[in-house]
Amino acid sequence: SAKAISVQAANDEDMWLYAMKKATPKKALKTATILTLSASGSEMSSSCVITNDEREAWLKRGFGSELNRPLFSILNPELTYTLPPYQTACGIVDIMMHTLERYLTKAGESALTDRIAESLLKTVVEAGAKAIECPEDYEARAQLMWAGSLSHNDLTACGRDYFMVSHQIEHELSGMYDYVAHGAGLAVVFPAWCKYAYKYNIPRFCRFAQSVWGIEVDLFDMEKTALRGIEATESFFRSIGMPTRIGELNIPASAYDEMAEKCTNYGERTLPGYIDYGKKEIIEILKLAE
Repeated sequence: SAKAISVQAANDEDMWLYAMKKATPKKALKTATILTLSASGSEMSSSCVITNDEREAWLKRGFGSELNRPLFSILNPELTYTLPPYQTACGIVDIMMHTLERYLTKAGESALTDRIAESLLKTVVEAGAKAIECPEDYEARAQLMWAGSLSHNDLTACGRDYFMVSHQIEHELSGMYDYVAHGAGLAVVFPAWCKYAYKYNIPRFCRFAQSVWGIEVDLFDMEKTALRGIEATESFFRSIGMPTRIGELNIPASAYDEMAEKCTNYGERTLPGYIDYGKKEIIEILKLAE
């Protein structure tokens, strides 16, 4: 919200034009943050996400700009001690997704970036479980907080080409149903996207299974290894109290068509990735989340 306000205050155009990629801001007021939730990485990111709840039928959209990066941020893990376990878990998922959506991509070779991403993911899994069990574990909270910042400041994207398909689809869930926390929506959408997309890059998904979850690669059945990695991710989400099925969010199947329409900007765009995701593909992914 502060980022959106800082941009709107410094420009004559409607902020929503930037969110819809129909204009580009030229300047912004300076912002600073005091972090109270390890999740979005907004304290170091160039991202800004808002929901239009007055027009455009509850569209949730984001835009990236260097103008969005805060001038400074204060990170004190103790300020996250009192978070409910559910919100802590939502944050854990969001941190992982900011890295995974840069890691499970089709192009770009960067060994160092890959190892940074894998270390970050393993750290979040370990620290996340500890923070859920003991909310005042300073080291666990500190590791999550630092990981959240590194996951979305573009470090884990160095040398890689990416587009956050799961994020874009999830924005329709939490945009249309504002009781759905972003992290909870991602915990439902991401495994479904993986089940749809893994076949387009089985070796990459095998590396994820091996490097993050310690699953031995079956060279005679690499598809099985890829699927085991997806299952391990889903199991971890459940272990920290996250939903993994769309029914758990009380979202009816009758909403899929509208969500897919909105996600494609009513047919104006497809989501690039291993393939181009249009309305048909998005609906198929949502069905896999059932």
